[in-house]
Amino acid sequence: MNNNYNSKLVPNSRVLRNNMTKEERKLWYCYLKGININFYRQKVIGQYIVDFCCPTAKLVIELDGSQHYDKENKKQDKERDLFLMQKGYKILRYSNLEILKNFEAVCLDIEQNLNSYLS
Repeated sequence: MNNNYNSKLVPNSRVLRNNMTKEERKLWYCYLKGININFYRQKVIGQYIVDFCCPTAKLVIELDGSQHYDKENKKQDKERDLFLMQKGYKILRYSNLEILKNFEAVCLDIEQNLNSYLS
């Protein structure tokens, strides 16, 4: 294991990348894959696997299903977010419902965050 990530998580990251949720697939194939800045799917950062990561912009995107809203998972998400922020990442969180019902607004929000980095 090096200082940047836990290499033991790489196989799990590959499994997650090959078995994305429908919301992750929609965001990846209908938006992130086609923009002019590199995003990675299911990227290992430290002890965590993030849904999407743009190392250049230090941006992490997390899509949250219903399990993220119970007390224990909220606590784990806060710890994870703190770790990522300490590494210099900005975290954008969207619910799966937002991806399905308000996709254009999600894409616009991501674009605005990328533009603020690039300007």
